[in-house]
Amino acid sequence: MEKIGKFAVIGDSESVTAFTAIGAAVFKANDEYQAADILRKLAKTDEYAVILVTENYAVKMEQLMQKLKQQPYPAVLCIPSSTGSNGFGMAGIKRDVEKAVGVDIIFND
Repeated sequence: MEKIGKFAVIGDSESVTAFTAIGAAVFKANDEYQAADILRKLAKTDEYAVILVTENYAVKMEQLMQKLKQQPYPAVLCIPSSTGSNGFGMAGIKRDVEKAVGVDIIFND
């Protein structure tokens, strides 16, 4: 199956339901354990180019997120949940950019 342009969203029901309107595959999870199980299964299918995970669950499965970032596909990214951002996603972007270019170009710390 071609994965170009296909993306999935994992998170609590309130945070992910609206993504169906833009054609995303939506996977509702009741807690971080269920979200981690879904993420593992989706990453193995090779069906999705991008998987978005709400920050409220991503922060609790950081090791799995880091492991999946070592692979070219799927790209696993954090998005804020319906309750807002906890800063985890932005901290990950900052860390990835610093690793890629060697300096903090986002926050200038």
